[in-house]
Amino acid sequence: NTKKVQNTKSRYQAYNYLNSQQCCQGAAAADLCTVTGRAVIDFQGRFTAVTDRCVYSMLSDSSTGFEVFATFRERRRRDVSFLDSVTLKLQDPDVQFHLQHGGRVQMNDTQLNLSSSGQTLHGVWISKDSTGVMANFTISNHTIYLFFDGSTAQIHTGTPVWSSVDGLCVNSSSISAQRLDQYSSSSCQIQYNDSLDTSVNCSAIKDHCNTLKESPFSSCNGDVDPTPYINACSDTLCKYPSVDGLRCHFLWAYARACSLNSRASVGDWRSAAGCSSAEGFCQDKVCSDHEFCGEKISGGTGCLCRAAFAYDYKQSNTLSDPTVCSQNSGSITLIGCLLEEKGVDFSTLHLNDRSCRGAMDEEKHMVTFSFDSSSTCGTEITNNGSQITYRNTIKYQNSSDVISRQDQFYIDFSCQHTQPETKIVAFNIKDSSVVVIVKSGQWNYTVAMKAYSDGGLTHALDSTTAVVLNQKIWVELTTAGLDAAVIAVETDSCWATSRDSPSSQPRYDLIKNGCAAPGDQTVQVEGNGEGTSNRFSFNMFQFTGSSGDVYLHCKLQLCVKRGNSCVPDCSGGSKRRRRSAGYGDPAVISLAWTQ
Repeated sequence: NTKKVQNTKSRYQAYNYLNSQQCCQGAAAADLCTVTGRAVIDFQGRFTAVTDRCVYSMLSDSSTGFEVFATFRERRRRDVSFLDSVTLKLQDPDVQFHLQHGGRVQMNDTQLNLSSSGQTLHGVWISKDSTGVMANFTISNHTIYLFFDGSTAQIHTGTPVWSSVDGLCVNSSSISAQRLDQYSSSSCQIQYNDSLDTSVNCSAIKDHCNTLKESPFSSCNGDVDPTPYINACSDTLCKYPSVDGLRCHFLWAYARACSLNSRASVGDWRSAAGCSSAEGFCQDKVCSDHEFCGEKISGGTGCLCRAAFAYDYKQSNTLSDPTVCSQNSGSITLIGCLLEEKGVDFSTLHLNDRSCRGAMDEEKHMVTFSFDSSSTCGTEITNNGSQITYRNTIKYQNSSDVISRQDQFYIDFSCQHTQPETKIVAFNIKDSSVVVIVKSGQWNYTVAMKAYSDGGLTHALDSTTAVVLNQKIWVELTTAGLDAAVIAVETDSCWATSRDSPSSQPRYDLIKNGCAAPGDQTVQVEGNGEGTSNRFSFNMFQFTGSSGDVYLHCKLQLCVKRGNSCVPDCSGGSKRRRRSAGYGDPAVISLAWTQ
């Protein structure tokens, strides 16, 4: 096994060495298939253009179940597709190698970390260098070499193809039969007609493509026919701008074919054609599914929007999705690839408050700006009586520099909410009054609790009287059967619960230690500990998230009068609570409201 892997690696290294002739001298042209741009040049040198954005079988072997298929996607125009990725599928074991843009390779769902030294996985030798990704594997005693640089793929069999293989590389004219619907999107066959690009000079393009018949390429013409490469070059570049390195891609594909099939080297064709180094375009640049890697107007490369994805945004002249609004917050998401096309650096943008910057989604490349009640970010809030409007602005960071190379950037976004109507929550008292008979020590007495809507205690509440939230009500606690000359009644505490049990939770205190609870400024206590009755008032409320019922409970205790000793001290110092010993447990009385 070690010897077999070493032999495979040796063959691979020879294949990978572009200017070496040792691997393939004298090989027939019928063992090489090239896919570049939207062009497929099959083993017989026939050229076919893929005109949609579907997935196609390039090479498959019915005897082993192996398959190489290619995905085509649009870039800057919807009506011109390009090779986007290549997948090698093995049947035994069931594994797929996905060769993607930027030199990324996935084995099923696992991202591989590759280097030029390569590694063997499930019988596939795979490697990556600055030019692209290479793989080779043996099927039916035939070794297949696969190369992909993000724009061009080449499949080299080393020998003429055998009878059990099929695919566009075998017969590029059978394009409809080789479409793989199970891997393609449902909309991949939709045809578009974008407006003509007037910057394209087709006559000049054809002259450029025909350089494949001139030196230094002409030295290879006798071994590799340049005609399908010239046709592929002019077919694409007469419809599509010569950007993103495309001007050299077709020349590169032909030069590579020559290195594999010709006994003559094309020499330093890059200098003659004005093309840069052999390093893969956009190598190690990772873009999202709706993006492709291309040249930015400011120079360099970046993730730009695919035309179909960007079409609606450009038609409506917007850089963002609609604003997302909630009750007291708003957010807007800018499309990162549209910003790249405009040459806008998202990190220089901010809201009215310059400290509020956009958050970049590193996977989808979307930039979200947001504000809420805790971080308003300079949001302006206006109310015209019927609508409340929250407005903010995304703008370019102010600079003290004398010049700027960015366009002015200013995007208003706002959220509008209808002015909410005032909702009146009404409560009705369950009983007009509550009377409790109490035995405490030697005293037998009754306690009555009654609620009123006025401070003069003239309008008693009953079951038909509606009480609304924040309405002030008065509660009177009276006793009968006590000697007012000897005994005083002190309301020790009053509290509310959402259920009828005095010990249930949640609990809200109104009176504590005979005094108004400090947490509620609406509570006022009158006459507490001065005689056999007292009263207090508070503003009506409800428990958050409850059914709406409010149960009011008060605990009373008797106090033997000794001067003014039964009156609680509510001056703000320590609270003094007096109670008479030997008079039994305090009395508890409850009153309830229901919504």
